Amino acid sequence: MNKSLVTGLVIGAAVVTTGAAVANLDIFDRSPKFAEVLKVDAVKETTRTPREVCSDHVVTHQAPVKDEKRIAGTVIGAVVGGVLGNQIGDGRGQKLATAAGAAAGGYAGNKVQQRMQNGNTYTTTEKRCETVYDSNEKIVGYNVRYRLGDKEDSVRMDRDPGAQIPVVNGELQLAHN
Repeated sequence: MNKSLVTGLVIGAAVVTTGAAVANLDIFDRSPKFAEVLKVDAVKETTRTPREVCSDHVVTHQAPVKDEKRIAGTVIGAVVGGVLGNQIGDGRGQKLATAAGAAAGGYAGNKVQQRMQNGNTYTTTEKRCETVYDSNEKIVGYNVRYRLGDKEDSVRMDRDPGAQIPVVNGELQLAHN
């Protein structure tokens, strides 16, 4: 075989291979490779989770009253008041003093028993619960405003794209690589 023929075939094969490689590199493709990111806004979702919070409180109660009409205090006060009133004066004045002492003593005895009953208390501890809500905010996406060539548009993405978004064959590449 002729040496120049073989050399020509090798050079021809090299030119064809190089041409195919250049065609795949899209050297002559002038379309944008990236879209310029103009603005990114995080889209947030707030969730409220209920939970129960309980605490112990000391509560003062009035003890049950056995003598609601305070008859015992009234009677004892009247007797004491009558005895004291009987010590004053003589004759008809003594009877009047005894009656007045009994009336005043009955009233005083009633009030003393009332104060004693109101002061007769006991304390207990009660558990009180209420529902409170914890708020939790999470990012669910990003609203992205971008420019591709002379056109501005927006898209929702699952991540912050940074300063630019890759473009292949005129389409945004939104998937995370």
